[in-house]
Amino acid sequence: MRNSVQKAPRVRPFVWLLLATVGGAVSTVASAQAVRDYISIVGSSTVYPFATVVAENFGRRNKNFKTPKIESTGSGGGIKAFCGGVGVTYPDIANASRRITAGEVESCAKAGVREIVEVKIGYDGIVVANAKTAPTFALTLREIYLALAKNVPDPKGEQKLVPNPYRTWKDINPALPDYAIEVLGPPPTSGTRDAFNELVMDVGCRTFPWVAALEAGPRQQACNSLRDDGYVDAGENDNLLVQRLEKNPQALGVFGYSFLEQNGDKVKGATINGVAPEFDSIADGQYPVSRPLFFYVKKAHVGQVPGIREYIQEFTSDGAWGEYGYLSDKGLIPLPDKERATVAAQAKNLEEFHLAAH
Repeated sequence: MRNSVQKAPRVRPFVWLLLATVGGAVSTVASAQAVRDYISIVGSSTVYPFATVVAENFGRRNKNFKTPKIESTGSGGGIKAFCGGVGVTYPDIANASRRITAGEVESCAKAGVREIVEVKIGYDGIVVANAKTAPTFALTLREIYLALAKNVPDPKGEQKLVPNPYRTWKDINPALPDYAIEVLGPPPTSGTRDAFNELVMDVGCRTFPWVAALEAGPRQQACNSLRDDGYVDAGENDNLLVQRLEKNPQALGVFGYSFLEQNGDKVKGATINGVAPEFDSIADGQYPVSRPLFFYVKKAHVGQVPGIREYIQEFTSDGAWGEYGYLSDKGLIPLPDKERATVAAQAKNLEEFHLAAH
């Protein structure tokens, strides 16, 4: 289910003029459209709660601007919409729980979206959690991989992959609960799913040296293909996922640390490789499953859609994303002071993002 901060307000007529370079030639694209008087933001369900509270504060403090409209579509879906084109029918900002890919940058460029501003907002951990009433899980990355991969290394020791034979957590490790393997997690469009594949499945998979030695294609297939009978696509709404865990204490769920922080009375996180998912362990890098969070701004819309500069300023203020800012109360792990100052300056100046530079 998609969430939004406010319903779309009324619009008024406007002609949007865009100079776009296509294949080296300059062409003028003019179309009679409706100008928006609010910022349109789409993307990551993980970044959604942070963007929402920033939007609410922005709306209260800037009476001349409408409160931005935010939709939780997943990182992939949000970036796809963002890259659809320039003009008020397309979003101004895309939230993402992973960095934009080279392929997405190329798609943006083909649609005329060439000037993109990247704002790295902080860090988040990916947690494997279950109901507060259930046993606490102590997992390793290898055990999570063995539980969720479609095909796994042959338990008999032969260097070949076989259909996943594990049905309970106890089958993998006698110290784990005798619960059927059922993990509710994000869909393929989610940046959390991408990060989970990279930081959990791939790393767990590589603990088998012969699998790690495979060529890139076969290795990715072996490491990132999830089983259909143990992994459940739970959609983009992490609040609903938490509710489902409450109703089924034997299930586990995968989502961002911020949702664990906000729902600590309902769910608890498993330790991974002996480290609990906590603010300090994510901030200092001890927790093994953490990732940066971003939002991307369409520079062509700045000055056309009112309030974009001011929204960026609110998000990158010390009172919001600083060490003691209101976003840390929501579970955002702040950037180090020096990096935060650098990103804030780049955002203020609307410096264009170049993927090759990162």
